[in-house]
Amino acid sequence: MKLLLLIPSYNTGRLLADTVAHALEHWPEVWVVLDGSTDDSEKAVEALQPAHPGLRLIKQPVNRGKGAAICRGAEEAAAAGYTHVLTMDADGQHPPESIPKFIALAKAYPEAALLGQPIFGPEAPLLRVRGRRISNAWANLETLCWGIGDSLFGMRVYPVHALLCAFRSTWFARRFDFDTEVAVRICWQGVPAINVPTHVRYLTAAEGGVSQFRYGRDNLLLTWMHARLMVSSVLRLPLLIWRAARGGNPLKNVVAP
Repeated sequence: MKLLLLIPSYNTGRLLADTVAHALEHWPEVWVVLDGSTDDSEKAVEALQPAHPGLRLIKQPVNRGKGAAICRGAEEAAAAGYTHVLTMDADGQHPPESIPKFIALAKAYPEAALLGQPIFGPEAPLLRVRGRRISNAWANLETLCWGIGDSLFGMRVYPVHALLCAFRSTWFARRFDFDTEVAVRICWQGVPAINVPTHVRYLTAAEGGVSQFRYGRDNLLLTWMHARLMVSSVLRLPLLIWRAARGGNPLKNVVAP
């Protein structure tokens, strides 16, 4: 197994360098995909490169979305011989101290997708916490309960081959719909999934917190996505039923620390 830590970023300001620096404390191979950022946040990351030979910056000329950034990084990771990517957000929500746990699980279960399952703090917006339950319910319906604990959380480990197969099976999953659609499509491939409880932190504006989520635009995008996935899941129903009859996700009952 050869694992790479992949961080997509779009205008995350000073948080990007902080996230990268803390990530490097736990894993030496970190790639950042700058998705058309215009805030010069890459300069502080470039300053870290002389001391960290495993740190690489990939620059997208225009903003194409989180999924497109992950796709670009995964394609280049595959070309470089990496077998797995650990994705995490650049905005400080995902805890770098959880990186060793994900890596240890990836080594123990290299065939699996490791899906972070958020543990929210009291500062988490209630609307966001409750709203994701709807997406989770749809995702589990679309996979006949393969075992997606949270369809929207972005700290995950993907086998690179399965991730690229998911991307190549759709023209979508390039923006905010990425996390959910790719999770569903990986489950459709029969890739085992393990849910990994992971703390999440929502930073305040004073702390530099930024969010690219737009309630109206992105909820419409998610609604359209689930409509498409439901139609596709009906076409896959015989295979999904056959897998469910054989026990479904073989790692569904693995309890991650």
